[in-house]
Amino acid sequence: MRLWKKILLGLGVVVLLLVVLFVIFVGPWPTYSSGFEGKKYFTNALGAIEKNVAESEVTSSPGRLEAGWGVSLMTPAAGVPMAGYSSRRGKGAHGAYDDLYVKALALSDGRDTAVLVGSDMLLVPENVADMVRKDVARQTSLTPNDIYFSASHSHCGPGAFGPGLAAYITGGKYDRQMPVFLASAFTDAIVEAYKKLAPAKLANRSVDAEGFIRNRARQGPVDPELSYLVVESEYGNRCFLVSFSAHPTVMGGSFMEFTGSYPGHLQRAIEGATGATAVYLGGAVGSMSPRAPEGQSQVARSEAFGQALAQLILDDAKDLEFRTNLDVVSIGLPLDLPSMQCRVFKSTKWRLSPLAGPLAGLNDTGWMQAVRVGDVVFVGVPADFSGEISAKWKAWGADKGYDLWATSFSADYAGYVSPDEYYGEVVGKDGNPTYETGLMSWCGPHQEAYFTALMRRMVEVMGPAPVEQKTTRGDAPVAHERPVS
Repeated sequence: MRLWKKILLGLGVVVLLLVVLFVIFVGPWPTYSSGFEGKKYFTNALGAIEKNVAESEVTSSPGRLEAGWGVSLMTPAAGVPMAGYSSRRGKGAHGAYDDLYVKALALSDGRDTAVLVGSDMLLVPENVADMVRKDVARQTSLTPNDIYFSASHSHCGPGAFGPGLAAYITGGKYDRQMPVFLASAFTDAIVEAYKKLAPAKLANRSVDAEGFIRNRARQGPVDPELSYLVVESEYGNRCFLVSFSAHPTVMGGSFMEFTGSYPGHLQRAIEGATGATAVYLGGAVGSMSPRAPEGQSQVARSEAFGQALAQLILDDAKDLEFRTNLDVVSIGLPLDLPSMQCRVFKSTKWRLSPLAGPLAGLNDTGWMQAVRVGDVVFVGVPADFSGEISAKWKAWGADKGYDLWATSFSADYAGYVSPDEYYGEVVGKDGNPTYETGLMSWCGPHQEAYFTALMRRMVEVMGPAPVEQKTTRGDAPVAHERPVS
């Protein structure tokens, strides 16, 4: 065989090998449409629910409520990358416009304890949560079941928290010291809250904030509830726990200072007006955007937005009905998720290779969690969870006597979880792949049904809402229609 033929043959083999490797690790791969019922990952999750709830005592005659709260500063140094907008390209922050915090509220019925944790950051990374669980276990009797993680989803919080391409795009170059720094702040707040447990009473309410939120994805429903509860210690000190579902995106990618965004301003407004501590849990932010008041700058609009929400709560919280004996039950659920289905090929028939996820620093596992305190139920999902789904969950919960809160970013991240009815929306009007229902919809075609089935089972095994402590919200929440703007 002549030399040139050998060269061509060699090049052909190399090209063929590269094509094969590209398809194996990048794609396209055919999409799947099978359901989750009967699948091993679903049956394993159901089994874990039964096992983990057994760590709590479900009772209709709980002891006196105890509560404690803790606060820890979490402001990174100037130069640390910011998480939230890929347009920043990993640039470091110029400094801090305001301080960032981790805040924790511990609640106990004398036997079982759960700690609800809010943080001024984009999401709670899996590596940070794992470190926190180990550190907290060394200082308290709390188990992974008992720690309920949440983030405000501020797009102006700390980055550099995770290895891999996905984390780099989101939050800049990985710094091994950043997870340690963040985990230390989480641990300090949780341990402080736990050690301050003392007799207390609790009241929970919600306000319709429909005028402050819109559906950014379509002309569809929103989750308009501004949920809050107030815990008052026997000494008269108070802690407000607040959750809302509008994305904290009033501050754009050009803003280069750390800030808690509108959730931070909301907390400071409540604290300034009452002397209480305010903790914020990011709600079901998927497809939900803010309707911020007008202002001369991003900062002015963000401050006005947080202050306006705070005022809604302050005006509503003047005739609270407190209770003192509330059962506390908690579940922390490690999840195996469906095979990753990221569709970037402008077709419903093709997906990115599931092997591309691990190469980018992603995996097919997650963490879901739930806490019940009397008739108040918190359910956390490891994703940008859709406000359209949370409105359905809240209506379901209200029918059963629960005040149900749905939150996002529960110690891991698995993309966006959108309503199943929109799963076919792969290409937008501009001809490009859709962000929420295409590119970032990783959990397959039945993601709403999957997480809803898990939510309902978790709520069911945690016990019924006390008959004498029905939610004071009134009618079931209505998912208000809002146009895209």
